[in-house]
Amino acid sequence: MNIEVYNYTYVFDFEKQWNETAFKEYCKRRIMDPVYYSMVYLTVIFGLKRYMKHRVEFDLRQLLAIWSTILALFSVAGSIRSLPELIVSVKNKSFQYSVCIPAYSGPVPGFWGSVFTLSKVYELGDTIFIVLRKKPLVFLHWYHHITVMLFTWHSYSEHAAAARWFYTMNFVVHSFMYSYYALKAMQIYVPKQISLLITSMQLLQMIMGCIINIMVFVYKLKGEFCQQSNTNLMLSSFIYITYFILFINFFYKSYLVPKSKTLKQK
Repeated sequence: MNIEVYNYTYVFDFEKQWNETAFKEYCKRRIMDPVYYSMVYLTVIFGLKRYMKHRVEFDLRQLLAIWSTILALFSVAGSIRSLPELIVSVKNKSFQYSVCIPAYSGPVPGFWGSVFTLSKVYELGDTIFIVLRKKPLVFLHWYHHITVMLFTWHSYSEHAAAARWFYTMNFVVHSFMYSYYALKAMQIYVPKQISLLITSMQLLQMIMGCIINIMVFVYKLKGEFCQQSNTNLMLSSFIYITYFILFINFFYKSYLVPKSKTLKQK
């Protein structure tokens, strides 16, 4: 297959100035950094959880509103800049091309793919708000944060072709999710249907992730070129399968189990 790089009609100066190659090499050189970040993260959140056990929770609504708004705007911008390249790859080439050919290079995809990788470290801060406000810290939350960071860092270190799907889907879903969090923190009424929509989008994201992994495996099994290492494919398959199971469970308990039964379980 011939590589066809998408030409953006306008490229910002900060996108032009970003050194994508240097960042990819940095990810390779510092491949263990996310593991260290995860160890510090777990120590901090569970240490704080223990510290807050017999203390009054912090309000932090205003700070949480600012935090979520920043991530919402970042995700919206990332979606706007990333979606065109993905859509054109599928429309002008094929689905196989979009998951096997790493053509998402150049100033725009390079910048947004890089900052997306870094944002997974920044997003670990979400959990601080949960712990300090003494909200329930479920396994899905911290497991998801750690594994996404590990997988994203590893994917970018080898510029895995299917990563264009993973980070674009995540940008889109997070645009809605963090906007919802920001509105809730501002105490603005949001219909429950919006929460249901966001969880459904997350579930669809996990299903799509599983489909992509299966198709990449099929292409590689047929001996066709697909730029994703077996290690990255195994890592991707493991986390997307576990995400799917965990989100199905979360969806069931949140929207299908009668509220009285859920409260009794809690």
